[in-house]
Amino acid sequence: MEYKLDEIDLKILRMMQDNARINNSELARELGMAPSAVLERVKKLEHKDAIVAYHARVNPNAINQKMLSFIFIKVDEIIGDENTGKALAEIPEVLEVHDIAGDDGYIVKVRTSDSIALVHLMRNSLSKIDGIISTRTIIVLQTVKEDNKLIIPDTLE
Repeated sequence: MEYKLDEIDLKILRMMQDNARINNSELARELGMAPSAVLERVKKLEHKDAIVAYHARVNPNAINQKMLSFIFIKVDEIIGDENTGKALAEIPEVLEVHDIAGDDGYIVKVRTSDSIALVHLMRNSLSKIDGIISTRTIIVLQTVKEDNKLIIPDTLE
């Protein structure tokens, strides 16, 4: 997909990334444009998949998802086979799945309530996925920064 985003598109992305609830008239006011023109641009950004979703960022502590872990997963699948990655992505506690270079095939980001829930996940979900040879788990003691914001440049060249 070719995006071809101009400076106004990038400004819209930046503002919406900071506040997905910003309304169309506020976007228009900030950009000095007509609301109808801004609405059309947002629709085009959605159609181009430059904007892929809108989310509320929920505090994990508020829903008892206090334990954050990263699990490196060694697999026996051939390069390019995505079966293990797809199976990992279906586990509800798995927030991210990354196919990585190196000895391990995948790294996953997992949130659970506590260590008992993490053990349960590993015994009842990960152990049932064919192709997993071994895992190495990193438990996060403290999160200094956790953000999904991208650096959106002023222009694309």
